[in-house]
Amino acid sequence: LESSHHHHDSSSSSSEDLTHLYTSAYHPSAPEPNYPHLGPTSKLNLFTAINAAMRTAMDTDPTAILFGEDVGFGGVFRCSQGLREEFGEERVFNTPLSENGIAGMAIGYASAGGTAIGEIQFGDYIFPAFDQIVNEMAKFRFRSGNQWNCGGVTLRAPCGAVGHGGLYHSQSPEAYLAHTPGLVVVMPRGPRCAKGLLLSSIRSKDPVVFLEPKILYRSAVEEVPDADYEIPLGKAEILREGTDVTIVGWGAQLRTLQTAADRAAKEGVSCEVIDLRTILPWDSDAIVRSVRKTGKLIVSHEAPITCGFGAEVVATLQRE
Repeated sequence: LESSHHHHDSSSSSSEDLTHLYTSAYHPSAPEPNYPHLGPTSKLNLFTAINAAMRTAMDTDPTAILFGEDVGFGGVFRCSQGLREEFGEERVFNTPLSENGIAGMAIGYASAGGTAIGEIQFGDYIFPAFDQIVNEMAKFRFRSGNQWNCGGVTLRAPCGAVGHGGLYHSQSPEAYLAHTPGLVVVMPRGPRCAKGLLLSSIRSKDPVVFLEPKILYRSAVEEVPDADYEIPLGKAEILREGTDVTIVGWGAQLRTLQTAADRAAKEGVSCEVIDLRTILPWDSDAIVRSVRKTGKLIVSHEAPITCGFGAEVVATLQRE
């Protein structure tokens, strides 16, 4: 069974309803399973956790640069706030309004051995950069027979709906990207995993597209380790164990799934909730193991159902 959260016109749903939906069930105080002890923590929301990860990456890698539209001013969501002042305008800077140019520059810089962190201001505007992402970034290593690569590229992009973004600021493009061999596609569900996943992405030897659910930038708040830590890419995480049904999602949709699992528990249904975290390559083994135990699978995502990544998960599980 695959389900999808359909976008509604902002005129048909109240902001109060959306606020309730996205703030009532994140369980920010619940410890993450198997989360290592990393010492002191700070209370961060998603955008400050992203900021902390980029600060750590730039502090530990002198070749790392950060660029994009309005990035030098802190970015429209404030993710790069204070970084230009700390690392200088040669390492943190604005670009023209050209997503194709941002991606192309990232590829060129990384191919010369640097670490490039490019920001696409909204995931909806990543499509003008598709030629560079799909035909260059993803294929750079393969076309050369592994003689050269652009693995130092990480492209960050806000994604998903916020209730008032309209048709050009609400899209979830992960399925388009996941169709491209050679890319790594990541989407965190909250601040703690965002910091570790982003540091892994920036330091990965493969090009990464890191999608950030914009609804969580301020609404998701957690205690985040101050330490420099990484979370492995390509590994799903079991958020709660169960025996009756496996529920799989990623990004902001995990909040909805946690709420559903809470309600199901009151009716005696034990749900195993899994966060995919990395969409490409995705951890099919973890899902297969879970479904062999529970016998049932639900996949839920915010993007459209047709050719959504949930279809890939369901098809793989049916085959297995």
